[in-house]
Amino acid sequence: MKRLLFFDVDGTLYNSEKKLPNSAKEAILKAREKGHEIAIATGRAPFMIKDILEELQIDTYVTFNGQYVVYKGEVIYTNQIVNEMLATILKFGSQRNHPFVFLNEKEMIATEGDYESIEQSLATLYFPYPQIDANYYLHTPVYQTLIFINEQEQPIYEQQFPEVQFVRWHPLSCDMLPKGGSKANGIKKLLEYTGFSEEQIVTFGDGLNDIEMLSEFPQSVAMGNGHKKAKEAASMITAHVDEDGLALAMEKLKLV
Repeated sequence: MKRLLFFDVDGTLYNSEKKLPNSAKEAILKAREKGHEIAIATGRAPFMIKDILEELQIDTYVTFNGQYVVYKGEVIYTNQIVNEMLATILKFGSQRNHPFVFLNEKEMIATEGDYESIEQSLATLYFPYPQIDANYYLHTPVYQTLIFINEQEQPIYEQQFPEVQFVRWHPLSCDMLPKGGSKANGIKKLLEYTGFSEEQIVTFGDGLNDIEMLSEFPQSVAMGNGHKKAKEAASMITAHVDEDGLALAMEKLKLV
């Protein structure tokens, strides 16, 4: 059966040094040779995965945790928090000295300068502090917004804004998504467009934002370095990303 394989980036394709292991690259190229299609499913923006798209020659991806979906180079679905709601959240956050970063397919823009929480969080992705424009969302599409709060502060926002999801990706930051937004939802939009069945999908991930796509499709793989909840959601657990976990899983599933 021809498969459509969805790979998370950080902690799944990229190891702890933010590099693609040779074993993973070779396995993906072999899977493609066998007729399987290769895709990315990430919380990152398209501009943030340019290098790995080029290295693996991938033109199908679900980005912003399902908010921006591309199939063979064509944008087939986008979603975003409406500006009125976003403005309310921004005001609420500003009153509590919490900054935000807006993202679209091309760039990221911060609402405020000189916040250590922004600098520390983005440093883990090897990105510098963004330029500043607090009104960016009013004149340019924004597909995902990052809020910089710790775990103790998160429930305050969840209670105040039940129509928005706050998905943690760093101790100091959460992705903000419309209710129901997820990588799984983005993949389903792609299935509607392409005609692939859910039985043809295999998902690979490690984080909290991978839980839906690991649990909602029959065949899924959690990395050995993954979050406990991601492992509980998957149908299979493989070795650590630094220990050729991706290649080992693909061999076990006979994708290579």
